[in-house]
Amino acid sequence: MRKILSIILALTLLLSLTACGSPAATETTAPTAGETAPQESGSTVITGVEDGVLTVGMECAYAPYNWTQMDDSNGAVPIANNPGAYANGYDVMIAKKICEANGWELEVMAIGWDGLVPALNAGQLDAVIAGQSMTETRMQEVDMAGPYFYASIVCVTRKDSPLASATGISQLTGSCTAQTGTIWYDSCLPQIEGAQLMPASETAPAMIMAVTSGTVDYICTDMPTAMGACATYDNLVILDFTGSNDNFQVDDGEINIGISVVKGNTFLLDAMNKVLSGMTAEDFNTIMNDAIAVQPEI
Repeated sequence: MRKILSIILALTLLLSLTACGSPAATETTAPTAGETAPQESGSTVITGVEDGVLTVGMECAYAPYNWTQMDDSNGAVPIANNPGAYANGYDVMIAKKICEANGWELEVMAIGWDGLVPALNAGQLDAVIAGQSMTETRMQEVDMAGPYFYASIVCVTRKDSPLASATGISQLTGSCTAQTGTIWYDSCLPQIEGAQLMPASETAPAMIMAVTSGTVDYICTDMPTAMGACATYDNLVILDFTGSNDNFQVDDGEINIGISVVKGNTFLLDAMNKVLSGMTAEDFNTIMNDAIAVQPEI
């Protein structure tokens, strides 16, 4: 009996020591380019580039930020979900720089404006590089790297319009529009007293066509989009009220352009910010001018 009790006590002590012991700590450092994401207990830390490919969503219809062309000229890249078509533009040029710096391949997916963030959060994309403003509303849904362009808000009208000589938003009259889901339509145009706000345009090209065709008297957009429009249509003129007290009231954070990633993806966020932080506003403007120089007709 004494032997049996001794054995029972020994087993009890052994089980207690086993239960109290802690597992060895697991190191969870971020992966370098091309490496597999680390594994966490019960879950996987997904960076999106485990396969060495950065899948980027954009409209491919928003020159000069991005557009579709039918060959690979001027550095265009294939559109993965549109065989035979290629994407180019400022967003593609920035995406290529980020990929080159990190040793990733670039894959571009063409997705409608309203579907970009849902596709990102559904895991279909690793990032959205599509001329998105870094608004508070958008950053409730995603994290954003950047800015990768410092934008300014302008209006565009026809050269033969009485509005072509306007020097402030208080002098704007008549009908207007902007692209749907943008600060231009939701926040800027409503600041114009008496503005006849027409339905939002589904795309940037539709917005530009509305003003060049006379469907509306003017549109509100950012400077690169306005420059791209004027490069295509010589009957348009930019109304830039920058530096005037009679201008749209917006925070810089609301108009600067950023890159969307899934909330909590600090690996991609940091990798992108590392590249962008090494670039200046002058660098961004130079690349944007390069994009405008080779853009197709809008």
